[in-house]
Amino acid sequence: MSTIQENILQIREQIKEFALLSNRKPEDITLLAVSKTKPISDIQEAYDAGQRIFGESYIQEAAQKIEYFRSAGHSDIKWHFIGPIQSNKTKTIAENFDVVQSLDRIKIAKRLNEQRPENLRPLEVLIQVNISNEPQKSGISIAELPALIAEVHNCPRLILKGFMGIATDTTDSQKISKEFNILYEIFKEAKITYPQIDILSMGMSGDLGQAITAGSTMVRIGSAIFGARNYPNKGIPTS
Repeated sequence: MSTIQENILQIREQIKEFALLSNRKPEDITLLAVSKTKPISDIQEAYDAGQRIFGESYIQEAAQKIEYFRSAGHSDIKWHFIGPIQSNKTKTIAENFDVVQSLDRIKIAKRLNEQRPENLRPLEVLIQVNISNEPQKSGISIAELPALIAEVHNCPRLILKGFMGIATDTTDSQKISKEFNILYEIFKEAKITYPQIDILSMGMSGDLGQAITAGSTMVRIGSAIFGARNYPNKGIPTS
């Protein structure tokens, strides 16, 4: 059984291979380790292997982890919130996370802006776009996107850093690539007006290659690093 360190090295090698095949620089693609449901000991192992960006989506569990690592002096970790955002969770998100990848509503943007503490840097946000047009998925429609971009731009405690998208879960690679290409065009066009935009979060274990080929600058990998997820009822184990 491979270790977390070995898994990270393998994923980084895959990123490098796909990048070179796409005539891209491997260093332009960032690995986000999806650590939701995983114990502190697993995150520590990934940290020891050089991983510094982690994605969480369960608020209570994430807050415990963030507090643990910050108390331990690991201030170089960047914590990304990657799950659907409920209105009653925005305060905890605004107070704890460095980046939110799943912003998809004006109401949530306003709440995050109001609740981001003044002593912290503005909260970096990605807008999640529903590129697959699946009703069960989170994400704003392309038609509604301009209004949300404008709202974020007018929020002084938020800074728009890019976009996130999840392709259809299908074996049709052409469909996946088409959806990723749509989001890449949105990303490229938005950068003209908002030069601070530099993150295009696309791609998970199953569609890593298509995402990198389409222009992704960040891939979100969970089980391929940490193994299958377990869903505890409360809290998070330390080992």
